[in-house]
Amino acid sequence: MNRARILIADDTSASLSLLSHVLEPQGYEILAVSSGKDALKLAERAKPDLILLDVMMPGHDGYHVCRTLKAEDATRDIPVIFITSRNDTASILNGFRVGAVDYIVKPFQPEEVVTRVATHLKISGLTRELQQRNAELEAEVARRVEAEHSRDKAKQRLSTLVSREAQRWSLDGFVGESPHTKRLLADLERLRQFPKTSVLIMGESGTGKELIARAIHHHSSRAEAAFVPVNCVAVPGELLESLFFGHVKGAFTGATADRKGYFELADGGTLFLDEIGDMPAALQAKLLRVLEDGEVTPVGSTKSHHVDVRVLSATNADLSAKIMTGDFRQDLYYRLARYTVTTAPLRDRQEDMPLLAEHFLRIFSTEMGMSPPSLDASALSLLQSHSFPGNVRELKNAMERALILSGGKTIKREHLQLFDMAVPASSPTQAPTSASNRVTADSVPMDLEEAEHVLIQRALEQTGGNVTEAARLLNVNRSRIYRRMPATK
Repeated sequence: MNRARILIADDTSASLSLLSHVLEPQGYEILAVSSGKDALKLAERAKPDLILLDVMMPGHDGYHVCRTLKAEDATRDIPVIFITSRNDTASILNGFRVGAVDYIVKPFQPEEVVTRVATHLKISGLTRELQQRNAELEAEVARRVEAEHSRDKAKQRLSTLVSREAQRWSLDGFVGESPHTKRLLADLERLRQFPKTSVLIMGESGTGKELIARAIHHHSSRAEAAFVPVNCVAVPGELLESLFFGHVKGAFTGATADRKGYFELADGGTLFLDEIGDMPAALQAKLLRVLEDGEVTPVGSTKSHHVDVRVLSATNADLSAKIMTGDFRQDLYYRLARYTVTTAPLRDRQEDMPLLAEHFLRIFSTEMGMSPPSLDASALSLLQSHSFPGNVRELKNAMERALILSGGKTIKREHLQLFDMAVPASSPTQAPTSASNRVTADSVPMDLEEAEHVLIQRALEQTGGNVTEAARLLNVNRSRIYRRMPATK
């Protein structure tokens, strides 16, 4: 512990010697000067913890020295004790008036000096601690105010984002006048009143199942909470439990910190399980338990957490057939399908085709800073004659491509590049042909394996090499695409 440093300023050598003799045995470091001028210089340089100051000194008297010390930031907080033979009331009051903390009259008792010095050193130390603590508290208050301000701004941004998301996924996004579209909108309106009901959305790939799920979420009382989409096919098998239910630090190699799972992330909101028909059997049982009791137990923990999550699921698979083969639990199906929504393929709602095409052209032209172009009769006729195996997703991609190819001008037949399940005349290395130039498999003799190569190549070209999208387009597993990819290079 550092020794307290005391500066003694007195023009009498006897007083300096006596005070030093009294205070040094107490463990203090003593600095001594005999003039007010020297006292000011040494105080600024040495920063003593306390100053004993005589009043009557040559040059600058004690009052001037004390007044100067209190005027400087570097020495303002150093306690000053006057120790002098002047004991009249006016002198004592003047001493306190210029900033001294005490006034000792000569001749003094050594014990009095020791006690007063110790007392004022302690008071000074406590004052510094209090000032430091106050400064820390002020900094903490400022930090909390700033954090609260940041939270308010974040809430504002979140509110804006939620509003934009709600607008993006509003019912206005469902374009069409077909009986199916009208039934779908009626279903979504009906589900507004039931924010806890689990919903199973069934339909072919590309029919907008996730759009429906997001619309259900954003038109419910859960809209301001999280919407967590999960593709059940894309979840690695070894991480299934951890990703869905979370884990605690040390639960397994690599678990360096606690991690929340999808259920906790979606607490208060919606968990969307896409391609639920491909969920592994082991996870199906655990999912059923969470849905039944609303409790999640992270991997490596013995404590469970209650979660309030609405589960929406989607599939393009025949769950009835999977139940019959034992690949999907019947009890889980009943838990997920409290209410079912079915999406129709685009080929079954041809009357929606022109409206959807114009809708996508408006979206993409706005993004590209163009005026929405029109569709000429030949392009519209081609769209209405196409089977659209990729459904709305395929139409959307076709409209974006057509807008680029047309340069923002009227969309004509030659601007449409449509994928057809009929085997095309070109080889796998050729660019996709226009739908107007399609040929059938009858005109190109090839076996089934060759035809599959062609279809997979076309799907990859159609999706820009995206294997997942190509698999969706062909309604096959991604593994089948990967097995054929070397042959399609």
